[in-house]
Amino acid sequence: MSAEAADREAATSSRPCTPPQTSWFEFLLEEALLEQHLQKPSPDPPPVQLIVQFLEQASKPSVNEQNQVQPPPDNKRNRILKLLALKVAAHLKWDLDVLEKSLSVPVLNMLLNELLCISKVPPGTKHVDVDLSSLPPTTAMAIVLYNRWAIRTIVQSSFPVKQVKPGPPQLNVMNQMQQEKELTENILKVLKEQATDSILVLEGALKLNKDLYVHTIRTLDLLAMEPGMVNGETESSTAGLKISAEEIQCQVCYDLGAIYFQQGSTNAAVHENAKEKFFKTKELIAKNGSSSVHFTIDEERLAGYCQACGVLTSSSDDASQQATPYSQIHSSMKSGNYQDLVKIFLEDNLTLSLPVQFRQSVLRELFQKAQQGNDALDEVCFKVCVCNTVCDVLQGRTIDIQFCQLFLKPSKEKIDFLLEVCSRSINLENASEALKRKMAAFLKNLCLGLEDLQLVFMISSHELFIKLLKDDERKLLVDQMRKRSPRINLCTKPVTSFYDIPASASVNIGQLEHQLILSVDPWRIRQILIELHGMTSERQFWTISNKWEVPNVYGNVILGIKDNLTRDLVYILMAKGLHCCAIKDFVHAKQLFAACLELVTEFSPKLRQVMLNEMLLLDIYTHEAGAGASGERPPSDLISRVRGYLEMRVPDIPLRQVIAEECVAFLLNWCENEYLTMQVPLPLVQTNPYVKLGQLLAATCKELPGPKESRRTAKDLWEVVVQICSVSNQHKRGNDGRVSLIKHRESTLGIMYRSELLSFIKKLREPLVLTTILSLFVKLHNVREDIVNDIAAEHISIWPSSIPNLQSVDFEAVAVTVKELVSYALTINANNHFWLIIQADIYFATNQYSAALHYYLQAGAVCSDFFNKMVPPDVYTDQVIKRMIKCCSLLNCHTQVAILCQFLREVDYKTAFKALQEQNSHDAMDSYYEYIWDVTILEYLTYLHHKRGETDKRQIAIKAIGQTELNASNPEEVLQLAAQRRKKKFLQAMAKLYF
Repeated sequence: MSAEAADREAATSSRPCTPPQTSWFEFLLEEALLEQHLQKPSPDPPPVQLIVQFLEQASKPSVNEQNQVQPPPDNKRNRILKLLALKVAAHLKWDLDVLEKSLSVPVLNMLLNELLCISKVPPGTKHVDVDLSSLPPTTAMAIVLYNRWAIRTIVQSSFPVKQVKPGPPQLNVMNQMQQEKELTENILKVLKEQATDSILVLEGALKLNKDLYVHTIRTLDLLAMEPGMVNGETESSTAGLKISAEEIQCQVCYDLGAIYFQQGSTNAAVHENAKEKFFKTKELIAKNGSSSVHFTIDEERLAGYCQACGVLTSSSDDASQQATPYSQIHSSMKSGNYQDLVKIFLEDNLTLSLPVQFRQSVLRELFQKAQQGNDALDEVCFKVCVCNTVCDVLQGRTIDIQFCQLFLKPSKEKIDFLLEVCSRSINLENASEALKRKMAAFLKNLCLGLEDLQLVFMISSHELFIKLLKDDERKLLVDQMRKRSPRINLCTKPVTSFYDIPASASVNIGQLEHQLILSVDPWRIRQILIELHGMTSERQFWTISNKWEVPNVYGNVILGIKDNLTRDLVYILMAKGLHCCAIKDFVHAKQLFAACLELVTEFSPKLRQVMLNEMLLLDIYTHEAGAGASGERPPSDLISRVRGYLEMRVPDIPLRQVIAEECVAFLLNWCENEYLTMQVPLPLVQTNPYVKLGQLLAATCKELPGPKESRRTAKDLWEVVVQICSVSNQHKRGNDGRVSLIKHRESTLGIMYRSELLSFIKKLREPLVLTTILSLFVKLHNVREDIVNDIAAEHISIWPSSIPNLQSVDFEAVAVTVKELVSYALTINANNHFWLIIQADIYFATNQYSAALHYYLQAGAVCSDFFNKMVPPDVYTDQVIKRMIKCCSLLNCHTQVAILCQFLREVDYKTAFKALQEQNSHDAMDSYYEYIWDVTILEYLTYLHHKRGETDKRQIAIKAIGQTELNASNPEEVLQLAAQRRKKKFLQAMAKLYF
C-alpha cells in the first residue's frame, strides 16, 4: 500500500460514521473535503483556494444583538475550518512554491500562524530565542517553515511587479484592494523588521543535522480529535512526513542565499555569504537531486545566482574569477581598465556568447559615465559601439542609431578600428556564405554613406573588402559612386597632388564664413575676420547670417563705426552673445560680451555702457537659472548693480526696455520692497512704467496684512491696472450715416499695454507678489455687473469694490488674464491651496464641474497631508463646500451631495434629503453610507429604503446607524473624532475618483 493510500485510509478510518456533537454545517463541511478530495483515487491535489475559503469563514467577524462588530469567536466551528485549511496545505506537502503562487501574503501568513499554533510553538516567544534541537520535530519544522516563508516573502517583494491595468473605478472593489494592499504592506513591514531574527533561526536550523517531520492529515486529525495524544504519537520521531536533514539544509541554504543576495545591494560584503550558501545548495543538489516530496529548486535560477555571485565577489582563485566574460567585464568596469573591456567585446564577436541585451546595457552604462563629464570614455564608447554594431550585422539585426550618430564625423582612426573589428569578427576560411554576404553588404553601404574620398579608399583597398566583394560587385559600386560624384575612381589610388591643389579665393572665403557662423570663441572670430578682411574689403561680414540679430537701438550705434573690421567684430560678438543668452548658454555669452566690452572700451563710452548693461542682464539670468532657482539670495554686488542701473542718468545711452523690466522683477522676486518703496528716485518712477508698477506692487505687499490705511497704496495699484485693462472707444460714421462704436483692445490709456503687463508678471516668482496681483485681477473680474459666480482669492478685500466707468473695462481680456495668471502661478507652486481654489472657481464659473471638483479636492489634499489632517476652515469655507455640492449634483452624484451637506457649519438637511430621493445617481450610492456620521440623514435613509422596499440597502443604513461611536450619548470629542475619520475616508475616496 502506498503512503498516499495509507494516509487516506487513516483519515477515513479515524472519522466517526455519525455526526459529532456539533452543528450539521460543520460536519458536512468536513465530510465534503475528505470525501471529495481524499477518498477519490485522483492524483490531483485539492484546490488551494479551499484554504482561502476556510480561513475567510473562520476569520469572519460576528455581530452581537446590539449590532456591534465583534472579533471572530474561538468556537468549534472556526477551529474545524482552520483545521480543514491546514489539511489542504498538508495534502500539498507544505510546498511553499505551490502555496505562494496561489495564496496572497495575508492568507499565507494566517495559515502558517495556525500551523505554529497547532504545533505547540510557545505563544509570545521569539523564534530566535528558542533552541530548535530541544523541540519536538514537528514544532521545529513549523518554525523553520514559517521563517523560510518570511525571508522568501521579503525577497519576492523586492522584485518589480507588473501593474494590472485597472478597469472602471468601483468604490467597493477599490476599497477591498486598498485594504488588502495595506494589510500586505503591514505584514511586509513586520517581516522586514524581524528579518535578522528569521536569518538567525535558519542559520541555527543548518546546525541541527537531524531529520524533522511536518504535519500530515493524519497527525492533524490526531491533534484535533484526541487531545490526549498531543504529547504522544503526534510529537514522536515517527509522526508526520519525514524531511531528511540534507533536504532541509538544501532548501534553507537556497533561501538564505536569496536573502543575502538581496541585502548585497546595500552591503557588498554580504554577497560572500550568498555565494557560500548557493554553492552549498549546488553541492547538495548534485548529491541528492533538486526535487523532493517537500520542495523543488529551480536549477536555472540557482545557476544565475551562482554566476552573479561569482562576478560580484572577489576570489583568491584567479582562474575561477576570470572564467567567464561577465566576471571579466565587471572587473574591467570596476577598475576602469577599458582597453581590456574592448578586447573582451572584440573576442566575443567570434564566439557570440554575450547576449545582445547585456552588450547594450554595458554600452548604456559607458554612455552615462561619459555624459557625467568623463571625456576619456568617448573613445571607449565608440569602440564598444563598433563591436556591438559588427555583432549585430553578423547576426542579421538592424544597425543601432548610436552607431550612426557616432559616425556623423568619421575619421581615419575610426575607419581603421572599424576595419580591424570587421577583420577579427569573421573567419573567412570557416564562415558561411550568408555571413560573408552580410559583412560585404555592411562595408559596401558604409562606402556609399561616406563623402571623404580618402576614407572611401581606405575601405575599398582593405584586404577584407577585396576578398568579400567580387570584381563585378566592386565595378558596380564604382558606378554608383560615379553617379553621385563623377570625379571618384575607386579602382586606382587617388593621386596625392589632387589633395594639394590650392583652393580658389572664393572657396577659402566661403569656408571662413562657414567657420565664422559656427564659432563662439571670440578670439577665433577675431582671427577669421582679420583673414576675411585681408582677402576682400568690399564685403560686410556682419550680414552673412540672418540669425545675427541686434536690437535696433544698438544697431544704429554699431553700424555707425567707421572702421569696417571693428564694426563687423562688435556687431557679430554682440549678436552671438545675445543668441547664447536666448538659448541659456551663459558661459559662452559671458565670454563674447567680455571680449566685446574690452574692444569698445577703447573707443566708445556709449557702447561700453551698453555692454555693461547687457552683462548685468546676463548676470541676472545666470543667477536666476542657477543659484537663484534653489532659493539662494543673490550677492549684494549684483543687487547694487541692479539699483545702479535703475538710477543711471547717463544721457544718450541706448536702453533696452527688457533690462529695466528684468531689474524690477529681480528686485520684487528677492523682496527688495524697502528700496522700491522708499529709495527709488521720483523721476525714474515717472518715466519708467515698470519701475512705477514695481513700486506700487512693493508698497502694497509691504503693508499686507495691515490697517485700512494700507488700502491707499492698493487703490493706486488698482487704478493703474484698471487703466491698462480699459479700452479706448472711438466713434465712426458709416456710409449709411449711422455712428458705430469701435473698441480697441490694446488701449494706450495705461502706462503699458496689457500684453506687456502679463509678460512682466510672468517674470515674477515671489508668492506674495503673485498672490497680490492675482487677487487684484480676480476682484476686477468679480466687479462686472453680469457676473454670476464670484471667484474667491486671498487679500481680495483690500481692493475697491466698484469702478466709476464700468463700460470702459475690457472684461473679456480680464477673464483671459486671470486664467493665464493662475496657470502661470501653479507652475511656480502647484501646492498653493489658495491658487488651486481660484483655478477651481474658474472651472466652476465656466461649467466645467468635474475639473472644478478636481482642483477643490487638490486644494484640500495639499494642505492636509492628503486629508490625514483636518482641512483648514479658511480653505474649505461654506462657499467652497456649496460649490462642491453643486458640482456633484450636476454630475448626478447625489449620495456625494448628501455627504458633503454634513461638511457645512449648519447641516443642509433639505438639500441632502432631496439628493437622496434621486434614484438615478451615478455614484456608488449605498457604498458611501459608511461615510455618513449625521444620524438624522442615516435615519432618513432607513425610512426611504423601507418605503421603497429596498431591504438590503436599509440593512446597510441600519448597520451604519448602529455603530457605537455615533451614539448621541457619547462625549462631544468622540462624536467629532468619528466625524473627522469619516470626512478623511470620504475625501480620500473622492480624490481617487477625480485625480
